[in-house]
Amino acid sequence: MLTEILVKLFIKNKDRVEDQAVRTSYGILASILGIICNVILFGVKITVGMIINSISVMADAFNNLSDAASSVISYIGVKLASRPADKEHPFGHGRFEYIAALAVAFLILQVGLSLFQSSFSKILNPEDVKFNPILVGILCLSVLIKLWLMLFNRKLGNRINSSVMKATAADSLGDVMVTSATIASAVLAGTVGWQIDGYMGVVVSVFVMIAGFRIAKETLEPLLGQAIDREIYKKISDLVESYEGIVGTHDLIIHSYGPTHRMATIHAEVPNDIDFEKAHETIDRIERDVLKKLDIFLVIHMDPIEVNNTMVITKREMVTLIVESLEPKASIHDFRIVNGERQINLIFDLVVPYSYTKEQEHQLLQTIVEEVRKRDPKHQCIITMENSFIAEE
Repeated sequence: MLTEILVKLFIKNKDRVEDQAVRTSYGILASILGIICNVILFGVKITVGMIINSISVMADAFNNLSDAASSVISYIGVKLASRPADKEHPFGHGRFEYIAALAVAFLILQVGLSLFQSSFSKILNPEDVKFNPILVGILCLSVLIKLWLMLFNRKLGNRINSSVMKATAADSLGDVMVTSATIASAVLAGTVGWQIDGYMGVVVSVFVMIAGFRIAKETLEPLLGQAIDREIYKKISDLVESYEGIVGTHDLIIHSYGPTHRMATIHAEVPNDIDFEKAHETIDRIERDVLKKLDIFLVIHMDPIEVNNTMVITKREMVTLIVESLEPKASIHDFRIVNGERQINLIFDLVVPYSYTKEQEHQLLQTIVEEVRKRDPKHQCIITMENSFIAEE
């Protein structure tokens, strides 16, 4: 309820989540709320930690301070990512969002390492932790605040597909667990006298470092170039194949220049006897429609295929069935034949999973060749091995 109230108050055109200006507004709102909440939590926890002499509470306080700094970096990243394309950066500045998230990840890792060192020192040189029910209650309140921040960032992150906000949500969930452990430490010290503060501090620092590592990993993936999400692949391929004159598609590649700036290329199979100008007109229309409907700048390469030659169709179906029986995750495309007097060349590309080793690829290829030659000794396979760009299940 509170999340929707804030969105309604501060986000204009809140439902137009593909609009860069709207995404920026969401990012700014999340960043400002993160700064405010974490600065308040830092002030409260550092005071509590000094009063009860708890290293885990103070460690948790500095974790909140690092979260506030992370929100500042996120704010800067969101603002920079919203800058329009220019002559030096024709694809826009959307990747600043990823760079900001990476900076946040390194900051969190540094804080986690520092907290680990101080907590380990507390284990070697333990000090009594003072128990105060009121102060523990304040920490419980901080858990509720962090839990709300987690739900807030996760909901909005899913709404606008923001990797930074999703990472922030995961970090907030880690903070909830960390502070809960800190509360447990204080309660155990006050009730049964167990001085486990330093050990809890180590737990806190490990959670912080894990969160930093996870954010870094998730941020590096789009920067390095990640496999295509199956849902996006299906949306694009189904849309392209829905047009008259398109027989099939393959070799879809997507390049991300930010959550709202994506370019893609795809091979569209068209009948080899189609009118060239008509085919070109269809391709242009598909490219415009994909940009309008999916906000993806698509470039289509036409692959002419035989749709009337019975011999080609029959042998393509034969090879397809052989490949599917040997490896359901494999596929073929760009199939053609060269029919000679002594041999029939079957030429095609074979797509296999990335999990295949070179030995497995070689074995599959040899088996396909053998199975094809069993159908007709004149068959000679000329196969190009490829890997798919789609994320494997």
